[in-house]
Amino acid sequence: MPFRDRTGPMGYGPRTGRGMGPCGDGFGWGGGFGRGFGWRRSFTKKEEKELLDEDVEDLEQELKAIKERLAELKEQK
Repeated sequence: MPFRDRTGPMGYGPRTGRGMGPCGDGFGWGGGFGRGFGWRRSFTKKEEKELLDEDVEDLEQELKAIKERLAELKEQK
């Protein structure tokens, strides 16, 4: 969230980004592809699957928002 106003990237709302920002998990680290590395603990296979399922859902929501915006732009021609 660029302005920390809970609007998410491009104003689409929370949980519409990649989870890479400081709001990702409350520790200043986003929930992106770096999960489980560095000073953070390792995850079990079950936990990793749950996290990846969440990533899939987030990405699907982001793709939906992008497609909706493209449709809006096409209508404005």
